[in-house]
Amino acid sequence: MDKAKVKDNIAGAFTKENIAKAIFIVFAAFSILAVFIIIGYLLYASIPAFRESGFFNFLFETLWDSRQEVYGVARMIVGTLALTACSVLFGGLFGVFTAVWLVFYCPKKLKKIYTQLINLLAGIPSIVFGLFGYRILLPLLRSMGAPGTATGLVASTIILSVMIIPTITSITKNSLESVPMHYYEGALALGCTKNQAVWRVLVPAAKSGIISAIILGIGRAVGETMAVQMIVGNGSGYPGFFNPFTTLSSNIVQNWGYAEVWNGDFSQPTQQNYLFACGFILLIIILILNLLLLLTKKESNAGNHWFSRRFEEGNVKENQLRSYRRTGSAQDVLWILSWIIAVFVAVVLFAIIVMVILGAAVPSAIGLSGESSFTLNFLFGESSNAQITLVPAMVSTLMLILLALLIALPLGVGAAIFLNEYSKRGSKFVKVIRLFVDTLSGIPSIVFGIFGYVMFVQSFDMGYSLAAGGITLSLIILPTVIRSTEQSLSEVPDSMREASYALGAGKLRTIFLVVLPQAIAGIITSVILSIGRIISESAALIYTVGSAATFVPEGYGDNCASLAVLVWRLMSNGMAEDMNSAFATAAVLLILVIILNLLVTVVEWAFKRRNKV
Repeated sequence: MDKAKVKDNIAGAFTKENIAKAIFIVFAAFSILAVFIIIGYLLYASIPAFRESGFFNFLFETLWDSRQEVYGVARMIVGTLALTACSVLFGGLFGVFTAVWLVFYCPKKLKKIYTQLINLLAGIPSIVFGLFGYRILLPLLRSMGAPGTATGLVASTIILSVMIIPTITSITKNSLESVPMHYYEGALALGCTKNQAVWRVLVPAAKSGIISAIILGIGRAVGETMAVQMIVGNGSGYPGFFNPFTTLSSNIVQNWGYAEVWNGDFSQPTQQNYLFACGFILLIIILILNLLLLLTKKESNAGNHWFSRRFEEGNVKENQLRSYRRTGSAQDVLWILSWIIAVFVAVVLFAIIVMVILGAAVPSAIGLSGESSFTLNFLFGESSNAQITLVPAMVSTLMLILLALLIALPLGVGAAIFLNEYSKRGSKFVKVIRLFVDTLSGIPSIVFGIFGYVMFVQSFDMGYSLAAGGITLSLIILPTVIRSTEQSLSEVPDSMREASYALGAGKLRTIFLVVLPQAIAGIITSVILSIGRIISESAALIYTVGSAATFVPEGYGDNCASLAVLVWRLMSNGMAEDMNSAFATAAVLLILVIILNLLVTVVEWAFKRRNKV
């Protein structure tokens, strides 16, 4: 009898519903495992360097000289922090003002178009920003009297500020739109003008989201690699307006090609171990920023000493009347400034697109010599040692997309299903999962790259291959799939689930036959966004796939540069013909990004229209 009950209990435990739930839990917990593996592998590869030089000596030593075997990152940390501070100061200011203009002042007919412009700016690959900075911004600064090569803090700040504007704008916009409408109506009822209500009530009410946006912008700036590496100068000095300096990420790219490969011997560290240690320090900085971001997400009372005075009893004197309409000139100035900044951001976006496409079609228009490489032969012709075409890079990029999605899509959708369909409200486990998903999304590409090198290229003996790059990319796009799918699942009405249960369907059947089909728009959107991220990625692939670009890969064991990596390789060659080819490849990347942004818009519009019907 007891044995029969045990068998029944075991059989009851291994039902389809329970097995599916367990699988979804494992998928959701994968993000936690991934973060710990990344930290563990980077620490493992950094230990020989820390043991040889000492952790604090490595941290505070200012000299990095492989000939003297002296390695220190103090100067690079200063460079990273200085560039980040300047970029966030300007990029944050422009991003917040752009978001305020977009939410409160933008004409309705322009709002959707301008939002698409911001999304497009966010999707432009960093390698394209680097190319724009290297071939257009630096010559422009030199023509204006900048000394030397014009590399340094000014050029790097301009490029990096533009790169982080979309991140800060999008998050600030969402935060402003979540402020209750009665805040605005109440301010108007008390006599405020529209500008006063916006800048003295609504913006302070969204301060938590604004701070979160700025912290995320800091994370993007700290980890940026390829664009910064091209225009920072990689000098041995400290940051100056036009003084070349080095950041943590640019130091890894600059020295990687000359570093002796580590063979796994802990007693004999090579320069490669010290580059791993640079990546580990960069990862620690990002984790600290994520912790600060977590703290800012806690609810707080509206208003503080940074944004506005908090209302306290006794602050307003008896019989004191205040006419808001007699004040507010400062808010009127802010309103004008928001218009100017919004127009400026749009102009910068068009300038980048026009200059890159113009450089591809008419090289002489931007000071390049030689004929345009933007030809049918370069796009679709057969590649050889004498003439590299885009065919191998296109095939490589497509293979990377397929492998990365094959891994990340099931994991991401499964994790989203658990978070939205199975988890309980207020669950600590769910909070931990979301924390690690956010952490995974904040890890810089260069860190993913050296992690992929240590784990897949070296430890798993994959070598530089599309397999190593595809697996690494799957980790990069996993948070995008989880977030987009979870958001889409949460928008499916509970009434549809209840109707399915009422008809006798179980939870698993309801999820796959009712909920997921309704959430297909979010899943398709996550796929398109993931494809955009893969196409734009370069730093992670340099260390996992390599930069060979001559022949079409025949399998995932081959190494072949993607489109973004090919831009970097062509630029690195320094020849006029290769520079023209780099602009042609960058133009193809921009066109692909524009098409993907349009696809996202079309998908969202189509499914909204279907839901209305």
